[in-house]
Amino acid sequence: MGKYEHIREEALDANLMLPKLNLVLFTFGNVSAVDRDFGVFAIKPSGVPYEDLDVNSMVIVDFEGKTVEGKLRPSSDTKTHAVLYKNWTDIGGIAHTHSTYATAWAQAQKAIPIYGTTHADHLTVDVPCAPPMDDARIAGNYEHETGFQILDYFKSLGLSHREVEMILVGNHAPFTWGKDAKKAVYNSAVLETLAQMAFFTEGINPSAKRMKDTLIKKHFDRKHGKGAYYGQ
Repeated sequence: MGKYEHIREEALDANLMLPKLNLVLFTFGNVSAVDRDFGVFAIKPSGVPYEDLDVNSMVIVDFEGKTVEGKLRPSSDTKTHAVLYKNWTDIGGIAHTHSTYATAWAQAQKAIPIYGTTHADHLTVDVPCAPPMDDARIAGNYEHETGFQILDYFKSLGLSHREVEMILVGNHAPFTWGKDAKKAVYNSAVLETLAQMAFFTEGINPSAKRMKDTLIKKHFDRKHGKGAYYGQ
């Protein structure tokens, strides 16, 4: 087994979950898995159908976005992953999809309001939507700048990436992350569900009100607070 085999396997397994969860179409989307000791991550190759992926397809890349090992070109979003790994040193996996409902909210340039307990089980704020990238960044190193677009927006809102593991990028699509690649994919699936529920909520009642703070706190704390009692 090569020294990168473990993250190649982790990245492959996570990428294969995307079509199973109906989060991607054709070759859209990608997941990566990091090894902090080696300072590298494994990521899906660009433009390769999911059914054609295997362990050896995964490309090993450093935190500057440069290929360390692999015969294929890494995902076009590699530099975005690299920026996030380099700056958020405690995350272990990143997922990027163009899932239908989450991407629709991103295209609408609108945060996903916290309307119900499903949302509050995972985070206590609206799912943030970063504004579209400015022209200077678009003309520059686009994928690299997308990473800083995410970092800068989190900083401007005073949000912790540990507490909010998802974002919509305006006119683009969602990115999620977590302690490992599997958790990043889990967050992508949760985000898509929240986006769909919020869409239907506003369709049923355009005047729907944001969930009250006491109920948000109750549902978040019962899963994540000091006295959490959800699960075994």
